[in-house]
Amino acid sequence: MSQLDSLKQFTTVVADTGDFKQLGVFLPTDATTNPSLILKAVQKADYQPLLAEAVAKYRGRPLDEITDRLIVRFGCEILSIVPGRVSTEVDARLSFDTAATVARGKRLIEMYASEGIAKERILIKVASTWEGIQAAAQLEKAGIRTNLTLLFSFAQAVACGQAKVQLISPFVGRIYDWYKKTAGAAWVEADMAGANDPGVISVTQIYNYYKRFGIATEVMGASFRNVGQITALAGCDLLTISPDLLALLAESNAPLNRTLDAKAAKAMDLEEVKLDEAAFRFALNQDAMATEKLAEGIRGFVADAIKLDKLLAA
Repeated sequence: MSQLDSLKQFTTVVADTGDFKQLGVFLPTDATTNPSLILKAVQKADYQPLLAEAVAKYRGRPLDEITDRLIVRFGCEILSIVPGRVSTEVDARLSFDTAATVARGKRLIEMYASEGIAKERILIKVASTWEGIQAAAQLEKAGIRTNLTLLFSFAQAVACGQAKVQLISPFVGRIYDWYKKTAGAAWVEADMAGANDPGVISVTQIYNYYKRFGIATEVMGASFRNVGQITALAGCDLLTISPDLLALLAESNAPLNRTLDAKAAKAMDLEEVKLDEAAFRFALNQDAMATEKLAEGIRGFVADAIKLDKLLAA
């Protein structure tokens, strides 16, 4: 049995890509997209017709609508291959606007509905800012499931749990990147691998906290840099993995055992945390890594959203 097959025994495997032609190889349950992945896909020859089709079909409409139509088209193609859900991201430029995020999320669901896709198969992806989390809470109350992304801190996870969002995506690899860069020459890769990886530690803490206090929000580790980070989180509710790393898992027959366990978490001696807006903002401010990576992540998605806009406008 390959490591990928072994992992699927403990964890729902999700493909992290906009390149839907690769999905049939790995047979993931769900798939996630973001502006960067869609931008990368539409620059490939295979996907140029989708770009041209969106522009031709919706010419004269507002650019933001054409962009969303294109993103939804990718989502529909993905859903024709995977049996589960696809995560579709709200424009990152709305990350600090609760009302606009709610409106855009509802519009994406309407666009999917016009293509015959039930809302249960869609996760509206929103940045884990305070405003984004409040928007997600409103969408959830309206029966629209959400995926809170760009999540780097325990405080963000606590607030998402309080908001009763469907799923969170803590970014393992970007946490790892920050600590490695900050440590510089003092970083020893072997000592900081596996269970000692700071990104793995973060997701493990969140997973155990959610299971200990019966928080129904799903935990989906994301943004992996190596296979070791993935195998160290076997047993997590979901893991969203790039095609390159899925291929490495499929090629390996090394043993893989469950590392996260909900029953074990329920017996842990943990303190329950409650956060209002002021406490959330203070906790996030005190976490330099999370503050920097959240801001950097939003800027990166915005930059790629602008590039996608320019491709469509051209």
